[in-house]
Amino acid sequence: MKRLILMRHAKSDWSGEALIDHDRTLNDRGRANAPALGNWLRDQAFVPDEVLCSSAVRTQETLAGLNLPGGIKTTITRKLYLASLDQILSLLQRATGNSVLVLGHNPGVGMCADEILATAPDHPQFIGFPTGATLVADFDQDMWSLVGWGKGHPAAFVVPRDLSL
Repeated sequence: MKRLILMRHAKSDWSGEALIDHDRTLNDRGRANAPALGNWLRDQAFVPDEVLCSSAVRTQETLAGLNLPGGIKTTITRKLYLASLDQILSLLQRATGNSVLVLGHNPGVGMCADEILATAPDHPQFIGFPTGATLVADFDQDMWSLVGWGKGHPAAFVVPRDLSL
């Protein structure tokens, strides 16, 4: 079995108009939400053994805020910055871990979440996939290269608003 943890970065700061999009940081709410999401991952035993993270500042800050245990294989890549759903799937299909966290951006992450599942979770925020949204999906496959659209089964879905902050 393979497990995907698909996460959209926490809430970012739009006040620094001089920054290019790739360099935007998290805002105060995002900085509070990332540790809460990390606590949720640990409490639910959803800690990944591999991370694929966009190179954007806000995704890397989200990853740091999760406070995941050390020693997790982590790849920071520009290929996930504003990636399409097909680009996300292509990167995932080359993963080597059993439980992989993909940390990226909408619209690609939200579209990927919708397309990779056989059935969507019953949550009113799933379709919009807001900042910090996190899907945990399981696959009855032993190789990521066999994972494809419509093959995942939702194990959990959460948005920061669901968590006690």
